[in-house]
Amino acid sequence: MAESTFNLASDFAKDVFNDDVMAERLPSNIYKALRKTIDSGEDLSSEVAGAVAHAMKMWAIERGATHYTHWFQPMTGITAEKHDSFLNPVGNGKTILSFSGKELMKGESDASSFPNGGLRATFEARGYTAWDCTSPAFLREDAAGVTLCIPTAFCSYTGEALDKKTPLLRSMEAISRQAVRVLRLFGHEEVTSVSVSVGPEQEYFLIDHDKYMKREDLIFTGRTLFGAMPPKGQEMDDHYYGNIPERIESFMKELNEECWKVGIYAKTQHNEVAPAQHEMAPIYTTANIATDHNQLVMELMRKVAKRHGLECLLHEKPFAGLSGSGKHNNWSLTTNTGRNLLDPGKTPHENVQFLLILAAVIKAVDENPILLRLSASNPGNDHRLGANEAPPAVISIFLGDQLQDVVAQLLKTGSATSSKQKEKLSIGVHSLPVFSKDVTDRNRTSPFAFTGNKFEFRMVASSISIATANTILNTIVAHVFREIADELEKADDFDAAVHELIRRMLKEHQRIIFNGDGYSDDWLREAERRGLPSTRSMVDAIPSLVDPRTIEIFGEEKVLSQAELTSRAEVDYEIFTKTVNLEAKTMVDMVRTLYIPAVLHYETSVAASIRDVRAVLPSADVTVQTELLQKVTDLNAAVYRALSDLENEVRIAGDIPKGKEQARYFQDRVRPAMERLRKPVDALELIVEESFWPVPTYKELLFEV
Repeated sequence: MAESTFNLASDFAKDVFNDDVMAERLPSNIYKALRKTIDSGEDLSSEVAGAVAHAMKMWAIERGATHYTHWFQPMTGITAEKHDSFLNPVGNGKTILSFSGKELMKGESDASSFPNGGLRATFEARGYTAWDCTSPAFLREDAAGVTLCIPTAFCSYTGEALDKKTPLLRSMEAISRQAVRVLRLFGHEEVTSVSVSVGPEQEYFLIDHDKYMKREDLIFTGRTLFGAMPPKGQEMDDHYYGNIPERIESFMKELNEECWKVGIYAKTQHNEVAPAQHEMAPIYTTANIATDHNQLVMELMRKVAKRHGLECLLHEKPFAGLSGSGKHNNWSLTTNTGRNLLDPGKTPHENVQFLLILAAVIKAVDENPILLRLSASNPGNDHRLGANEAPPAVISIFLGDQLQDVVAQLLKTGSATSSKQKEKLSIGVHSLPVFSKDVTDRNRTSPFAFTGNKFEFRMVASSISIATANTILNTIVAHVFREIADELEKADDFDAAVHELIRRMLKEHQRIIFNGDGYSDDWLREAERRGLPSTRSMVDAIPSLVDPRTIEIFGEEKVLSQAELTSRAEVDYEIFTKTVNLEAKTMVDMVRTLYIPAVLHYETSVAASIRDVRAVLPSADVTVQTELLQKVTDLNAAVYRALSDLENEVRIAGDIPKGKEQARYFQDRVRPAMERLRKPVDALELIVEESFWPVPTYKELLFEV
């Protein structure tokens, strides 16, 4: 691979049609009009769109682009695109390169072929992509050449959202609208908007590509459906933050450069807990752009990995017995004047505005825990949530020592008079610095933790879009802000009313606050006593989407209609069913064509060994071979019985009408049958000689990178 000439100072965001490029290339009046649309949501005129399209086209062509695409995010959770060239005929065999404002603003795609949950019939094909001017266009260079990628929303012919971006943008407007109402009550007339800031940490595995190609389960499902743990896993804690292997460092270097070219603020990289597991974390940006960037990060990870002979696994649980992967969705609110609304300041007990917003978030989470659980869910995350590696299936909020103390004072006396302050920490070595430690520790077992000036939602699945989690979080908080503003705008004595409201919300919703060990059995019992739900499965969480309360909240905030919520529930049931069905069919295929034949071959070898030994030494003790043959034969028979059982369960599931009932059958009957099949196969892997085993083992996948 040629040596990189990338220069971070000069090449960062070089492939982005960002604000600097627009200011340079657009006429002043056009640039100002576009900024008003981006900043204030003013309508975009055709004149402005035409001028922007021309400037964007010229910039892209100068960089070698031949095609453009409306880059959108359907409910598959990944991105989609259709490429069009800039070429247009003008007669006499001649062409020009053109790109109009209309082509920039609107595209067309088949709305029936993407998941739509019944919103579109098969024959109702038309759907539209609409330019999202709040997220910058960018260039992508690959084997197809250079393509101008234009972030867009995706909707049906009748206007329903068919994507992840549209509800997110609606929720951002909703929380801004209601937050501004609250801030105006505190006299902040200068605040005209509030933006949601997000920083999504991304965990992933890297394994050798050639070994990956020998695992049918990894190719088709993204995770190992079989595999016994090697003698060493992650129990020594030696991989976490350990020295990064040179091959992985080379991958990370190129990934950083690819991210930086398209304006992604890739900041942190390190080894994660499990062997072959790593993490990348960016700097915060607005929720919309952070979502686009995270989708790009996942695409780039897969693409760059292949260049290095690696395969990037984004599945939440690619290896049983090892920690899985997730995203930590760091969420905060910032005014257009630059103030972080979740910054408590040095004396949070005196910061009434912060305490009101804190109480609002606590109330929103406590009233919608199952909906939040769903927002972080996919079929893979069910293998992770609730285990001692990820937040438990019970939603709770960690506040830390300082805020917990302030809340306790408010609940006890009705007012808070002090806040715990930072202390000096001396390590006991004169040559090491003395520094101020934070006012609170971190809690890795908490699903929703306050971490200084933001909330860290730690449950989000590693392979999904962060759009849904942030859409739901924005919407439920926006609705509480609405309730707060409605009440306080009518108050005769604002100061007395706001203090009473803070105390009332904390008292009514204090059950959700928990600073202890979320993994402990004691907490699960305590959570049940408090009435907090434990939702261990995605299927159990899906009904929250169509709960009357959800329909009311999302309708009032104009984020999703009842029809759109219903469609998303149907899509989620379909995704769960198809995922588990694919996994089950892959297991059946691997057992029938790989594992059973390999074990039979090994049985034949052992049997032949017994015959050969007895032929030479009739009185020889062949107990080892005989018992081994018996054990292997018994396990192989158990495999065959479990295989037949799984095939039968899949057959029954296929006859159940699609939707909730079928998804629940796959959860309750098919998944347990899959586990029953895996158990004897994994036991055989620990017995059968390596040369007979048909696929790379965990030892090869995890430790031979």
